[in-house]
Amino acid sequence: MDIRSVLYDATQDLEQMGFATPRLDAEVLLSRCMKTDRLRFYAHPEETLTEEELQRFRNWVERRRGGEPVAYIIGQKEFWSLPFKVNNNVLIPRPETEMLVEAIIRTYSPGDFIQLMILEIGTGSGAVSVALASELNNVRIVATDISREALSVAVDNARENGVQRQISFRRGSFFEPVSEKFDIIVSNPPYISEEAFEHLPPGVREFEPRGALLAGTDGTAFHREIIMQGAPYLKEGGRLFIEMGEGQKDRVIEIFKESNLYDDIIFIRDYAGAERAFSARRREDIIRG
Repeated sequence: MDIRSVLYDATQDLEQMGFATPRLDAEVLLSRCMKTDRLRFYAHPEETLTEEELQRFRNWVERRRGGEPVAYIIGQKEFWSLPFKVNNNVLIPRPETEMLVEAIIRTYSPGDFIQLMILEIGTGSGAVSVALASELNNVRIVATDISREALSVAVDNARENGVQRQISFRRGSFFEPVSEKFDIIVSNPPYISEEAFEHLPPGVREFEPRGALLAGTDGTAFHREIIMQGAPYLKEGGRLFIEMGEGQKDRVIEIFKESNLYDDIIFIRDYAGAERAFSARRREDIIRG
């Protein structure tokens, strides 16, 4: 079968299943099967697939029909214009999480620090840490995760993107693996409430790691832990940068008021205009030393 026919059949098949981007899904799967880019499909639609390519593609389309995300099927997802290995031990990096990287880069100029110290809690695939390391030459990053399997993926991604010397990966919950003080603590923690979890798309609910999504009854359990525990690990004037779920602003504000450890609290909007992250500065009149 030629490229044109194969793509047409797969697109029709996925469209009937109700997927939002059937043609794109089919093209991404086929390009990985044929180890080429999608432009080739438009330049040479008459090209014939080998039997091996055709069989692999059909298997992948069947997995997609079952709801498995394309990124898991091909084992890769782009973030910050960098390639990241992904599997079902890590969340698939989302475009909106790039705003954490953008916010940090906007806040800290290269000449501000001899060496900028960053801690990432719950690194997953390593996307945020690797992106920051690729942009900031004067940075040292400690990236933690409770999952050994996730850390293995993150280490591979740091190596593949050439920033492994800038990042130290450590296993443990929250602040257990660290004793240093940092200029920045960044995290994209779980923030899905138990109720909201049941309404997630099947591709997320059934395939992505549950522990990286769920965060208690209101979705802010992990935010509370980081806010309450994080101040002693920040240098004077150090900042938190944390992603949150839509509609969680008021609850986050309550946690900050309860802690009384931070000031200069800023909420950051995503590309759709929703308040999707926040930054806060450790108060300079507390936790001296």
